Amino acid sequence: MSTEQQQTEKRYDPDDRTLKFVKRKDEITGDDDPNILRAEMSCKHAVDPNTLTSWCRSLLDQGQYKFFCPALKEGTTEKCGQEWPYDEVRKLAVLTTEEQRYFEETVAVLAAAEHCEYKSCPGCGTFVEREDLTNLNVNCIICTAEKGSIFEFCWQCLKPWKGPGPRSDRCHNDGCTNIELDTLRNCPLIDLPDTVVKNCPSIRACPTCGKLLEHSQVGCKNIRCTRCRVEFCFVCLEPTVICQATRQESWYGLCAKEMAPKQNSIPVWKQRGSH
Repeated sequence: MSTEQQQTEKRYDPDDRTLKFVKRKDEITGDDDPNILRAEMSCKHAVDPNTLTSWCRSLLDQGQYKFFCPALKEGTTEKCGQEWPYDEVRKLAVLTTEEQRYFEETVAVLAAAEHCEYKSCPGCGTFVEREDLTNLNVNCIICTAEKGSIFEFCWQCLKPWKGPGPRSDRCHNDGCTNIELDTLRNCPLIDLPDTVVKNCPSIRACPTCGKLLEHSQVGCKNIRCTRCRVEFCFVCLEPTVICQATRQESWYGLCAKEMAPKQNSIPVWKQRGSH
């Protein structure tokens, strides 16, 4: 945003009958200035356009292209987490033309990067899509046609494939290693200060989508994945609903299940509609 836009405070039009105005504090920042007009989002939490814009921009800056409500559910320490459609964000954040362009271009780039599994073939340089996310052995149909024999390369080291396949860990090329797996296996142990948890691996692969995550070391032992948005226990790696069902109110205490050790594999996200 330009300096001029950053200095301009946005305000709702009090005559806009398409918005539901409420006399409540801003439930993103907690600001309760009675002179600021606030509107209600679809999740029933109150916002003003400035804090809504700032929050959603911060999500984009973190690599997230979906917008979720950060407000706490009434009487709990659990975040609302409801997704706001972009059209709703655009309207209630009163996005300027420049902001809309930035939001929409950034969302498009982030969404493409997440949902498109493609890399450049080391043989011909064309982009190849990997359909089987559990197999590093990938066939390039262009090279295969040109050479008259099957050409396969390793998705991990991007060299012509060596060794038997399919494999999910590595090929037989020297130096072929999964950096994310190495990170999981070699991460240090930490204590979670606000809980009774000691000597917990400091990095976890989300059990739903495989994204590597760190605990903020603040609050309870559960975290919400920034990619798939599933909340899970950082200690036992069970979804929060399952961890809490087996030992209720153990937000800061020990799980019914033992602490999961450092992970030796990364879960593959099987999204709806994927092939």
